[in-house]
Amino acid sequence: MSSFSPELIDYLEGKISFEEFERRREERKSRERKNGESVPTEENAYDPDAPSTSGKGSGKSRSRSETEGETTDGVSKSVHRVFASMLGENEDEEEEEEEEEEEEEDEETSEQPTAGDVFVLEMVLNRETKKMMKEKRPRSKLPRALRGLMGEANIRFARGEHEEAILMCMEIIRQAPLAYEPFSTLAMIYEDQGDMEKSLQFELIAAHLNPSDTEEWVRLAEMSLEQDNIKQAIFCYSKALKYDPTNVRYLWERSSLYEQMGDHKMAMDGYRRILNLLSPFDGERFMQLARDMAKSYYEANDVTSAIEIMEEAFSKHQSLISMEDINIAAELYISNKQYDKAMAVITDFSGIVVSKKVTEQGPSEENKDMKDVVAVVEIQESQVAVIDYQDFPAESSTVSEDKVSCSIPDGVPIDITVKLMVCLVHLNILEPLSPLLTTLVEQNPEDMGDLYLDVAEAFLDVGEYNSALPLLSALVCSERYNLAVVWLRHAECLKALGYMERAAESYAKVVDLAPLHLDARISLSTLQQQLGRPEKALEALEPMYDPDTLAQDANAAQQELKLLLHRSTLLYSQGKMYGYVDTLLTMLAMLLKVAMNRAQVCLISSSKSGERHLYLMKVSRDKISDNDDQETANCDAKAIFAVLTSVLTKDDWWNLLLKAIYSLCDLSRYEEAELLVDSSLEYYSFYDDRQKRKELEYFGLSAAILDKNFRKGYNYIRIMLMENVNKPQLWNIFNQVTMHSQDVRHHRFCLRLMLKNPDNHALCVLNGHNAFVSGSFKHALGQYVQAFRTSPDEPLYSLCIGLTFIHMASQKYVLKRHALLVQGFSFLHRYLGLRGPCQESFYNLGRGLHQLGLVHMAIHYYQKALELPPLVLEGIEADQTDLRRDVAFNLSLIYQSSGNLRMAQKLLYTYGIV
Repeated sequence: MSSFSPELIDYLEGKISFEEFERRREERKSRERKNGESVPTEENAYDPDAPSTSGKGSGKSRSRSETEGETTDGVSKSVHRVFASMLGENEDEEEEEEEEEEEEEDEETSEQPTAGDVFVLEMVLNRETKKMMKEKRPRSKLPRALRGLMGEANIRFARGEHEEAILMCMEIIRQAPLAYEPFSTLAMIYEDQGDMEKSLQFELIAAHLNPSDTEEWVRLAEMSLEQDNIKQAIFCYSKALKYDPTNVRYLWERSSLYEQMGDHKMAMDGYRRILNLLSPFDGERFMQLARDMAKSYYEANDVTSAIEIMEEAFSKHQSLISMEDINIAAELYISNKQYDKAMAVITDFSGIVVSKKVTEQGPSEENKDMKDVVAVVEIQESQVAVIDYQDFPAESSTVSEDKVSCSIPDGVPIDITVKLMVCLVHLNILEPLSPLLTTLVEQNPEDMGDLYLDVAEAFLDVGEYNSALPLLSALVCSERYNLAVVWLRHAECLKALGYMERAAESYAKVVDLAPLHLDARISLSTLQQQLGRPEKALEALEPMYDPDTLAQDANAAQQELKLLLHRSTLLYSQGKMYGYVDTLLTMLAMLLKVAMNRAQVCLISSSKSGERHLYLMKVSRDKISDNDDQETANCDAKAIFAVLTSVLTKDDWWNLLLKAIYSLCDLSRYEEAELLVDSSLEYYSFYDDRQKRKELEYFGLSAAILDKNFRKGYNYIRIMLMENVNKPQLWNIFNQVTMHSQDVRHHRFCLRLMLKNPDNHALCVLNGHNAFVSGSFKHALGQYVQAFRTSPDEPLYSLCIGLTFIHMASQKYVLKRHALLVQGFSFLHRYLGLRGPCQESFYNLGRGLHQLGLVHMAIHYYQKALELPPLVLEGIEADQTDLRRDVAFNLSLIYQSSGNLRMAQKLLYTYGIV
């Protein structure tokens, strides 16, 4: 290697670039020219047909085929010569070729490779790399020209020269990136240096480039497991199985890793492949694996697959079936309610014999002396054999008595006997159970309590409560099985038998042992209510969770909601409305939590009514709890909302809201009804429904008016009028609200609405009233006249016009006062004619004259009003329409001003007494 120029060595080792190599080569050539040495020209270096000169000045010419001929592997001879001279070693397979060209090599030993030679070398390497990429047969992708360098790298690694070996491998990777050998060597180098992570990376690359090496994939899987990378280990085992799919060990390891990852399906698929690969002579392993798979399927609630595995095991290896296998298969069939198959497995493989004795007795005298004919038929798969009696004569028809017996050999585990009892109970074969029950109760319930419970539950399933009660009573008296689930079964059994008092005690024990058991609480409450203990019934339905838990746990919210529904029904049936409202508000607060925050409403507990109850309250924004992670809170609210809507539908929640609003109004808690409506309007599910939104707005308006919150009522009625401007009922409510609100906001609202609806009659009159109250009599007169032209026969408009003229005439500075008075009274008389003689019309005329100071004429109309009875209107009490008190009071004022005090007193005593 020392015979080569230093720049060439640096370039091949990757220390310098091709441009740096060219620059240093030119500098070396210039120095050699100064020393008088001959250097081949660039033309000769790049022209393959030009004659080459040796160091001895030989003028011999060689053709291109002689100098650039290729060997059998497709690599030019010049490339072989360059690397052979560079490495200083010869390949054994090319000894003959080198001997033939030994003279030529001796002549060229002093010749230095040019830049063209290096360029040709790289082109040849690239061509060989592309050729190997196209080849399909598995072979090394390392070109023959680089194998020597690869060997040198391995030698350097063996000598401990790691840096040089790494540089050589990198150079090989640069020129032949698809060869796996340099990556494998690099992996060994880094492993020797202790860098296991880097070693694994290079080893994985090498394995990808040489994927058919299964042992290498397995070793990589083990290395991945050492670094706790289970996913990568599974991938490596999968690669190994691709090229060796029948390897049971690889399948087993990968399935175990899948189990560690929690991928039950993939693990079971792998175990199934193992079962199919096991030979018939490997039965013990087959049975053990089938047991483990059945248990795994059972734990994953896939009973059907577990049964299929056990059935396959029973069919292939019947001679290897153990009691454990029988127990597992029977348990699986029982859990799948296939009691006949469970019984068949027990009787077929455990040695237990269940037989039926059929005793036939003929009723005729000829058959009296006949002996009983007994047929013993073994039951297979719970199918009782049917004896054909058609061969007997018709007159000798018999009456049969069936007796089923059971024979259990010694050595059968008690677990299998109990499973046989369960099958007999469910198949309604109860006769052989007595000796089996005797055998069971001889066992200590502290040790065999689970078997007691299995038989007791079987009796409960078929309605044999009297048989189940002794077993359950023995369990609840034990220390080990004094559990909530056992007490629950005991309570259900007592309840079915009618022992309500004892059943209530058992349910109470369940609630003590498992306070979060919802069904037990509901059953206990129902029993206490039936026993006439309403307070204890309510006590059983006390809340189970605190508010913080309900806000975070969706399942807890679901359980609490079901309990509150039963509690609300119970409270309503007992007439406890405050408690009923408490439960309704609690349930709605669970649904409307986010909406209540937006509406600044919270649910508080207070004892202001003497007892502690829940109340809705308006709070300021700063008092609402600020959640820094509002998005997380909203996600929790969405999860809880999904659970709540699964318990109650949207319509059920709507009905619950209506019940809460009605109940609050019945208790005169109108302000809370308003707040509840406000919160509901912030709830998108209700607000997006137009019909429900309108109904909620009407509820809010009604609650605001009942609460005398006319300012808030105005906000509701204003929106309603904008959408239904021609609805008279809304205008009547609007007048009631504005009349009590003592607010003038509605003046501008009516004017703006009038611009959009100029033909609206109600708006015209209402704007006239607003202008009249504000003192704008001319504006009011214009509005009244517009209404009068539309409906000239309406008495109200004539009255309003007349009063407007009188008020204009009553002003201090006014022109043509007389004309105003004449017009005013002309409209008042028109009003009298349209309205007819009644208290109202005479009082209004007298009141107008009284205002103008024409008291003698006012007395005349007042006295006529006193003589007439009040109007009778449907739905209104007569006392509310009686104007005699008002007339008498005005008359008394007139008499007082004139000095007639006795007459004034007489009128007040006669009509003014309440």
